[in-house]
Amino acid sequence: MRVLHPGVDRTELERELRDAFDADPDIVTVVARQARDLSESDQFVTDFGAELTVEDVVDNLADAPEDYQLAERWNWWLGALDLSHGGYARFSVRQDIDKTS
Repeated sequence: MRVLHPGVDRTELERELRDAFDADPDIVTVVARQARDLSESDQFVTDFGAELTVEDVVDNLADAPEDYQLAERWNWWLGALDLSHGGYARFSVRQDIDKTS
């Protein structure tokens, strides 16, 4: 099982996201960063009793509506987590923010 945790290179997650969703590289980087931040927060492990894995991320994003792009898929999943457990909105991707900031 591939576990996201502090200090792990996001390369594997980024590769998996690109392969699974054929997404823009800039968006892949942002989503991978948010996934790592989520993992480092320990909120997922507190709520679900297990570390967040690359497989968890990819599988849950695959459940989003088929016509959603990667950032929409990520926000869709986080919205469900926020609705059921609270506290996940802070990890969402805001597409109105300049990618270089």
